[in-house]
Amino acid sequence: MRTTEETEGFDGEASNTSMISGASSPYQPTTEPVHGRTVWGGLRCDLEYLKSYFGILKLVEVVLSLIGFICIETVMMCSPCGGVYFFEFVSCSACVVTGVLLLIFCLNLHTKVPHINWSLTDLVNTAVSTLFFFLSSLVLACINHKTGAEIAAVIFGFLVTGVYAVNTFLAVRKWRLATASQGSAQSRDYIRARTASRGEMEARPELA
Repeated sequence: MRTTEETEGFDGEASNTSMISGASSPYQPTTEPVHGRTVWGGLRCDLEYLKSYFGILKLVEVVLSLIGFICIETVMMCSPCGGVYFFEFVSCSACVVTGVLLLIFCLNLHTKVPHINWSLTDLVNTAVSTLFFFLSSLVLACINHKTGAEIAAVIFGFLVTGVYAVNTFLAVRKWRLATASQGSAQSRDYIRARTASRGEMEARPELA
């Protein structure tokens, strides 16, 4: 039968052991906040991207493209229908592709596929969408039946064209800055390597 002192001794050793194990455990809870990110099932939503110029522009592009697509879908009769079909295809394609890119950047999925130049991909998408939205809106403005749905589609088409144009300008500037910084970094690495190789050659004793 254990005495009181032995029991206290065991309790003290247990408490000391738990304190030591708790202090030395590598799985300590952290209180460091993660700013601007929300985790959903392993996916991180980058709220900072949504608040940036590119995130806001992409969100506006998706909404305006969707509204234009809904407007053109309400056209029941048309003759000729080439302008309607062209605008319908462009608005639907731009809405889907831009929406997918928005999800990729918001969920940081582009970091999992680093071998793709996502800045250039975004630039190509915005430039192509700007061109095709301008052409489809212009064609629909020239070939329409003066209905409210077609006029609304033309208005939203030119609006989203302007938004895509602004996005293209910012994407071009971002791509140029990234290319320039990458080129300067490669130049610095080359100069550093040449300097190191020259230092090794000077430090090497001459052969007799």
